[in-house]
Amino acid sequence: MTIHREGYTILSVSAIIMIALNAITFYTLGSSHWLFLSILVICIVLYLLFLQFFRYPKRDLTLGSNLVVAPADGKVVVIEEVYEGEYFKDKRLQVSIFMSPINVHANWYPIAGLISYVAYHKGKYLVAWHPKASTENERSTIVIQKDDGREILLRQIAGALAKRIVYYPHQNDKIRQCGEMGFIKFGSRVDLYFPLGTKITAQIGQKTTGGVTVIAEM
Repeated sequence: MTIHREGYTILSVSAIIMIALNAITFYTLGSSHWLFLSILVICIVLYLLFLQFFRYPKRDLTLGSNLVVAPADGKVVVIEEVYEGEYFKDKRLQVSIFMSPINVHANWYPIAGLISYVAYHKGKYLVAWHPKASTENERSTIVIQKDDGREILLRQIAGALAKRIVYYPHQNDKIRQCGEMGFIKFGSRVDLYFPLGTKITAQIGQKTTGGVTVIAEM
């Protein structure tokens, strides 16, 4: 288990602040004072939560040219036919994966191919499972084109606690399946949009492991 690079700054700054706060209360109140002990326990718990949030596990990744691998850890909460109005402007099959604060929040590319579209949108911070989160929350949109010309769209969506979406691709980048796509800080969702007729292997309520679980075939 390692720490994701997106956590280096937050973890370092948090450690400095917590150490300083505890040092001040220790020298002011003493080691046996209830306030010092309370602050110490709270800081330890918070820092352990930060560590687990930014963890970046090593995994045996699933690869296959006809497989679509889950881009995130979480739970499948939506599988439905919808109208996608930003890029395709037609009907698509949507699969949504909700990521709770205790999930790993790194994101992986579900397929290999060419990045044909990238966009970032500022927005609100509705709870990630809200129906309007896909179009009103802070979000990024990434479209990957396979060698055969078919495309899938991924949308990283910030949740009520998330304040920053990080994505690494640029338009026309060639990317590999299960390569690192980005990171969403503190609660979020990832939507995928497939061509109609795509074989979806995921099921509602299924737990996914990013880079490992197969959610579709195309």
